[in-house]
Amino acid sequence: MLKRVISKLKLLAVFVVVMALVSVAVICVRNAHAQSGSSTPLSDSDLIAQFRHVEVASVSDALEQITHKKMYMTHRMQPIFTAKFAGYARTVLLKKDEGNTDPEALSGMLEAIDQGSTDSVYVMVVEDGEDIAGMGGLMGTAMSVRGYAGAVIDGGVRDVAYLRKIAFPVFATGIVPSTSVHHYKFGGSQIPVVCNGVPVNAGDIVVADSDGVAVVPKSQAQAVLAAAQQMDYKEHSMYALIEQWKSIVQAVKKVGRL
Repeated sequence: MLKRVISKLKLLAVFVVVMALVSVAVICVRNAHAQSGSSTPLSDSDLIAQFRHVEVASVSDALEQITHKKMYMTHRMQPIFTAKFAGYARTVLLKKDEGNTDPEALSGMLEAIDQGSTDSVYVMVVEDGEDIAGMGGLMGTAMSVRGYAGAVIDGGVRDVAYLRKIAFPVFATGIVPSTSVHHYKFGGSQIPVVCNGVPVNAGDIVVADSDGVAVVPKSQAQAVLAAAQQMDYKEHSMYALIEQWKSIVQAVKKVGRL
């Protein structure tokens, strides 16, 4: 009887080991595919879901490595509260038109919001508008209920207390109480814009967190994602090594990420 029990336990142990090895092999294969960039193209929603888990600093480094361009916005682009998001750019341009009395001058700006949906990021450029609020609480509420990931405004933002209350994330170059009404007109939506120095096309991926905002060209998104994920993995694994060895020099030599 005892021999039978021991024999069964041995078989169970072998089975557990085999299953563990199979699991490790599956993970290795998945990682190899992700790192080589040869994996099946991700759906739009899956792509954004994965970008949400990557640090913007790693995305910025990956962009510079792959595109040889700096695709991050300046230190002036600040969040109204700590937030992290990723989504597809819905671009809007406001052009200066001082003293206009056209009641429809900004209608296109509002219509552009209603045309967006889940995973959209409202990217607005207010021409020479550092001290003009490009959006406020009403626009933020509309974006929030439509499932927007957030907004990035090359210009000002107002109604900040309310935007914080509804937890709608906005990055802007300033907080101001002013209005764009009678000072600006709609200049177009879903058009190429330059937001805080960075070219943005409709459908590009916008990522934002405590380190700032970066823009990923849609055509290179999967390659940038794979590189950024690899950088994140290396960097996160280094924290424990630095703590263990009490040396950043040794950790950088071991992992190769800085």
